[in-house]
Amino acid sequence: MDIKKINAPTTTVTRDFDKLNKETGNIYQTVRIIAKRANKISIDMKQELNRKLEEFAYYSDNLEEVFENREQIEISKFYERLPKPNLIAIQEFLEEKLHFAFKEQAEQNVQGEA
Repeated sequence: MDIKKINAPTTTVTRDFDKLNKETGNIYQTVRIIAKRANKISIDMKQELNRKLEEFAYYSDNLEEVFENREQIEISKFYERLPKPNLIAIQEFLEEKLHFAFKEQAEQNVQGEA
């Protein structure tokens, strides 16, 4: 996921219920799809942030020594300014970038082919 190419809003936006409901026909399924994608985005962002911050890790036995690293602070601020994972997931859903299939439909398709 390229974070710099995300065009999701950074603040809460009122969404049209009909647009969210159009793909699945059921708002609960839509919410479930968006929630699963938001969890995945959140995990990916956290792992990426941890990898970047690991470069600045300083392991010491002395807890009194605290170092302030400007680059580390800037990286953290960058990630704080990014849109939240749920807003990214909603934007991907509305732009039809999410591909999903329901287990029940997949089973019916397999049974219909046999």
